[in-house]
Amino acid sequence: MTTTPGQYVDVNGVHLYVETHGAGRPMILLHGGLGSGEMFTPILPALAAGHQVILVDLQGHGRTADVDRPLDMALMADDVAALIDHLGLDRPDVVGFSLGGGVAMHVAFRHPEKVGRLVSASANIRRDAIYPEMLAQQGQMTGAAAEFMKDTPMYELYQRVAPRPEDFPRLLDKIGEAMQKDFDFTEQVRGLRVPTLIMAADADMAPPSHYVEVFKLLDGGLRDGGWTGEGRPAGGHALAILPGLSHYDIVDSPLFAAVTLAFLDQGR
Repeated sequence: MTTTPGQYVDVNGVHLYVETHGAGRPMILLHGGLGSGEMFTPILPALAAGHQVILVDLQGHGRTADVDRPLDMALMADDVAALIDHLGLDRPDVVGFSLGGGVAMHVAFRHPEKVGRLVSASANIRRDAIYPEMLAQQGQMTGAAAEFMKDTPMYELYQRVAPRPEDFPRLLDKIGEAMQKDFDFTEQVRGLRVPTLIMAADADMAPPSHYVEVFKLLDGGLRDGGWTGEGRPAGGHALAILPGLSHYDIVDSPLFAAVTLAFLDQGR
């Protein structure tokens, strides 16, 4: 596996940290909230065995310092689109988990011409799909919680790699603020023109029925697929509910890598 040491790329006023691993068809890989590209370490060798994997630390996360703007998925998607241009990539696949899954969707919503295939894992398209007890927990996410998070892997990671470790409470404030906003991306999903895999754990932050609902918006799950696949969604979309996993360990699973690669390599 070839590895390019991490580098910084300036896009949209953000000093974005990027790592490149492996060689082959490019895949941009986007982490979850309070994480960084490092969260994919357990499955990175499998993903990079046949692909060039471009790990991005999103605004305010990991080795990318925050800037003076909200943590907004649309803005971060524009950062990724600008990165695609900067690196001269030809329609890379975009794979994201949780916050990164939402950002990946927004790249495809806003810049479909720049994306090959899309994998959105554990990303919800309506706020009210999230379990009520999780919404209550999200409501407690503020900078004041930083003291109580000092024993968590998220805090340890941030202190170890962030350019300004003292910004952790600010990150919690901004994520908490973002999570309080209502959202519904139903119409944007319905209009997706990029072949999309919707993926989730069977015990995720929203019920499996939510991800089935998203698949239905993509013309999936409405009829028998047919002997030759003629009844499958016209846009090449797919759905995967991974067994025995949750929101907190799905990206550690070999299943995540295997299902992602099966979808990305389909027909190639």
